[in-house]
Amino acid sequence: MKILFIIAALFLTACNATQGMSVYSFTNADVESLLTKQLPKLSEQVSLMGLPVEFDVNDVSVNIGPENRDVVVLGADSSANISAFALKYPVRLKLQIEGSPFYDSEKKAVFLRNIKLLDSSVDAGGFKGNLGALDEQAMDIINRFLAVNPVYELNMNDPKMALLSKLPLDMKVVAGAIKLVPRL
Repeated sequence: MKILFIIAALFLTACNATQGMSVYSFTNADVESLLTKQLPKLSEQVSLMGLPVEFDVNDVSVNIGPENRDVVVLGADSSANISAFALKYPVRLKLQIEGSPFYDSEKKAVFLRNIKLLDSSVDAGGFKGNLGALDEQAMDIINRFLAVNPVYELNMNDPKMALLSKLPLDMKVVAGAIKLVPRL
């Protein structure tokens, strides 16, 4: 009986100790900020049918948990210059994708998987329309990028985050935010 009392007391103490950090959440704006910093890495990976592309992202939008679904919708409005035959061709590209977030406890970060293209449009040299034949290549580039670049990383310089990251965590998607909750 004494052992059960001690175990219960230890469990309550552990719950009490994590009370102040029982939930950590990050919002659409937090993800947008991180992606804006990471997107210059994407330009290093972009080529179009073997041609070099100078790629700039003009705007990024993030919508976490739209319509109470466990997804993150990313939108990007970008400009590119395709170099061919000593000339540069300007292209404007808009993409909207959605993916399922998952928390990687080893990397202390949230990544997206099961990426789907929701919408795409291109404006190049008088042509306006969707990407059509380029959808597969665009999705391949996006999938490779998101496989190694998280949409959110825990700040391990924050002592509370460092402590929280040592616990097993559950992730919950709500409208406008992702919450990480200790699984006790």
